[in-house]
Amino acid sequence: MTKPTQSAISAHKTLLAAKTFNRRVVLKVGAAAGAVTLAAPAMVREAFSSSGEVNILMWSDYLPDDFIKAFTDKTGIKVNYTGIGSNEEIINKMKANKGQGFDIVSPTNNRNLQWEPLQLLQPINMEKVPIDKVNPAMAKIGPTGWNFNGKGSHWLPHIWGTEGIGWRTDLWTPTDGVPSYGDVWSEDNAGKTMGRPHSMMLGAGLHMETIGELEAGDMWKAYTTEANMRPIWEKVTAWCIARKKNIKILWNDADTQKNALLNEGVIVGQTWDGPPLALKNNGDPVMYQAPKEGSMAWVDGMAIPVGAKNMDQIYAFVEFAYMAEPAGKAIDKHGYNSPVIGADKFAGAQYKKNFAEAYPGDSLANLNPWPAEAPWYAEVRTEYRNKFVNA
Repeated sequence: MTKPTQSAISAHKTLLAAKTFNRRVVLKVGAAAGAVTLAAPAMVREAFSSSGEVNILMWSDYLPDDFIKAFTDKTGIKVNYTGIGSNEEIINKMKANKGQGFDIVSPTNNRNLQWEPLQLLQPINMEKVPIDKVNPAMAKIGPTGWNFNGKGSHWLPHIWGTEGIGWRTDLWTPTDGVPSYGDVWSEDNAGKTMGRPHSMMLGAGLHMETIGELEAGDMWKAYTTEANMRPIWEKVTAWCIARKKNIKILWNDADTQKNALLNEGVIVGQTWDGPPLALKNNGDPVMYQAPKEGSMAWVDGMAIPVGAKNMDQIYAFVEFAYMAEPAGKAIDKHGYNSPVIGADKFAGAQYKKNFAEAYPGDSLANLNPWPAEAPWYAEVRTEYRNKFVNA
């Protein structure tokens, strides 16, 4: 492959809208959207009258117990929730089961190029989805990046967030008050840091650009072709291997991040926003902030596998997930952000404080929307990731 596909380009352009995301803009866009009367579908009567169940394969901290209980109380539908920690887990389970066994799965927006050739997802019946209740910029991701073979959107936005730097406020303070991806690798913090292998290597590359060990823009150039990617990732991998001794924990899920910060002696790490902010909500001495190189933005979604059985229950769950009150209350538990218009009004005051502190100054304008990852990119990245992990 010598150039990105049109699907990759359109998906990346759509997520560039994340660079303008902040609470004020989201609310302003939401108000504008609300000025137009859209016909939102009624609750799926069959699902609500017959109850039943829905089988969900989703990130391990996305569905708090209170959210599941509220959904079941309202609908009578039982939720069978299987938590996962990576996109690879979702893809591998679906490939192994040929798209059977689950009704809803939760791929990240930038994995569209990996899902399309697998043909393991089915198009979503948008007449049954109250898409007008979602921030328009995120709603657009499905019909642009996930419209497989012209059959319509195969993806709906569910939760969005970023990856940046989390730390123990009682044990560490970033230089000049602004953290860096480089802090995870520094000798000063040796033996007290953590990260997820493939994304902390990307973070290391962004840091290397700022210190002149890579050219500016190299890490995004690596997404365009394998020929461009390999020499860049060779340098990044060598740099990371030379500093691997400084890393205490390699994580792959939310619980590992939380435990590392609370119990494993980690003072600073490259993390998702949700886990450290959830700890902060609990009163623990933990902080999350966008680093000076820019946090990496993503939107996790809801998709329907080809083997889904409980269709009425699926759309009942989607409709409930797009209600502002349950979506907002869940924010206080999982620590991420909701694309649902008005959800933030039902989150606690701490959420608003966390958001402002996590993205100070021009942090939101400096977001790095995670580009679409072609299958070849994922394979080559795994090759270099394994070199690092096994070094």
